[in-house]
Amino acid sequence: MTTFKREFKFENNIRENISKNIRKYRLESGITQEQLAVDIGLSYDFVRRLEFKKGKVGCSIDTLYKISVVLNTRIDKFFE
Repeated sequence: MTTFKREFKFENNIRENISKNIRKYRLESGITQEQLAVDIGLSYDFVRRLEFKKGKVGCSIDTLYKISVVLNTRIDKFFE
């Protein structure tokens, strides 16, 4: 069987997009960073860095799932 390299366009700044969208949906929900941190069981400092480091700080899929539940937002919305 012959295989060949297929071409895909991958976002270079996907973590930055996720970071911006977490902040966007958090603000739309009227939830503070402190409250989000409590709700997902992580530190306020982590949430602050996640939002403001513009993709320099990432998070696990488990954390992203928890954030989506707390913000009542489909997880795919963070990737737009």
